[in-house]
Amino acid sequence: MDMFTGVGVALVTLLDDAGDVDAAATGALAAELADRGMQAVLACGTTGEAGTLTDAERVAVISAVRDVLPSQIPVLAGTGATTATRAVELTAAAAQAGADAVLAWPPPGSEDLPGYFAAVAGAAPGLPVLGYHIPWVSSPGIPVSALADLPIAGLKDSAGEPDRLLAEIAHYPGSTYVGSSALLALAGPLGGTGAILAIANAEPELCVAAFGGDAQAQHKLIDLHLAVREGGVPALKRVLAEQRGTVALSRV
Repeated sequence: MDMFTGVGVALVTLLDDAGDVDAAATGALAAELADRGMQAVLACGTTGEAGTLTDAERVAVISAVRDVLPSQIPVLAGTGATTATRAVELTAAAAQAGADAVLAWPPPGSEDLPGYFAAVAGAAPGLPVLGYHIPWVSSPGIPVSALADLPIAGLKDSAGEPDRLLAEIAHYPGSTYVGSSALLALAGPLGGTGAILAIANAEPELCVAAFGGDAQAQHKLIDLHLAVREGGVPALKRVLAEQRGTVALSRV
């Protein structure tokens, strides 16, 4: 069974003017995005600047997001790490904070992907685990050929490679969530399970339409997609500051 279908948001972590994590503002953004059509919220992922957060800040963000969302909207927590030991610690803490599932990239160069994901799953029995293919963070990533043998419920693929996405949709029996906003109008109509997107923080409705096969919506997302691809989280936070008046500070 799929954890969710449709579009979810890879949530930014908002900061206050002093550069401290503003969990309440982050939760408020999550609630608004759920009202605007998001089917899931990923907290403390790469878009959420997870690598810059303390353990206490991670817990505060996950808890704040879970507290404000209706029960039918799952909260995913990013728990990927450079070692299995650290990923296990983050996964256990995320479960305690109220996460409904976890998303984990493997340690760079990992040679035992089944063992790594089994350890992550064991840290939070009963919670679904999604693998995360993001090769510029965790090289070389997760090969498509390895997916079927991993103890995961599905995969978020942010590589932005159409051929790889096609192979996943056609041959991987688990859930496939596209992480690149460049491929929405391809992924949805061809049977992808859903999407987990950074730019959905700013344009949730267009992301939903594009995943539904609306080529015009996909076209309207081009400039934002390219800006965030080039400028990363700081660029996305500047867009949100212009839209919502939120603080544009980031830690990356």
